[in-house]
Amino acid sequence: MEEAIRKADVLIEALPYIKRFHKKVVVIKYGGSILGDEKIRAGVLEDIVFLNFMGLKPVLVHGGGPNISDRMRASGIKTEFVDGMRVTDEETLKLVGEELENLNALIVGELEGLGAKAAGLSGKEKKMIQVQKKKGKVDLGLVGEITGIDAALITDELKSDKIPVIMPMGAGADRKTYNINADEAASSIAVALKAEKLVLLTNVKGIMRNPDDQGSFLSGLSEADVKSLIADGVIQQGMVPKVSACITALDGGVKKTHIIDARIPHGLLLEIFTNEGIGTEITK
Repeated sequence: MEEAIRKADVLIEALPYIKRFHKKVVVIKYGGSILGDEKIRAGVLEDIVFLNFMGLKPVLVHGGGPNISDRMRASGIKTEFVDGMRVTDEETLKLVGEELENLNALIVGELEGLGAKAAGLSGKEKKMIQVQKKKGKVDLGLVGEITGIDAALITDELKSDKIPVIMPMGAGADRKTYNINADEAASSIAVALKAEKLVLLTNVKGIMRNPDDQGSFLSGLSEADVKSLIADGVIQQGMVPKVSACITALDGGVKKTHIIDARIPHGLLLEIFTNEGIGTEITK
């Protein structure tokens, strides 16, 4: 009986959030090593289907970094990164596209296996993600910088109660296809859809003041806090592009952004439907 009451309490705690976020768009970015772990992926996709069944409108943007790197190693192609961006020539772009398509089809199939309707989309379709060649200290090749989003394809799928699953490729005005950063793609799509939330799934608990001290976890930060932590060197390396994507989304009108650990069972639901949450929430 106590276990049944505890479960009922969880549902009651979730009720105001279910009402508040009904029909609201939540953009979720999912990539990296956690995408390749079948057990973690199954839990994440279950959560996304639950959001859909509860009346929210989840949109999933996925990366594919480790899969792409593994494929390139197997093909004998050297992988080179500059400031976290993969240098992309024509041969690399072909492999990137193939791996992203494979992952996209896998995710769509698994979502549908859980009873949801899903639609696989590429950012280069109908100029959904518009880009220009990214400028940097060195020539990154076919790496794109986002200049605009046409969200019509995404909104059409949402109207049909489908979960859009988007691979981060962009179309240039020069008619070339470009590889783009999945965090940046998710942030720009969240702004274009006037999303309630942007959630970045990672393989760390969230933002820590000291990575070696679990007690230094920061559950809530303002945009000003984030900028200060970057300046102080507390937020560094791979976390910088993630918090930058959150700030871009907030500046574009997204209400709240979250960085959460996908390894925590049902972390996505705990972050959205409970008072405490489990990750780092970044707000204006």
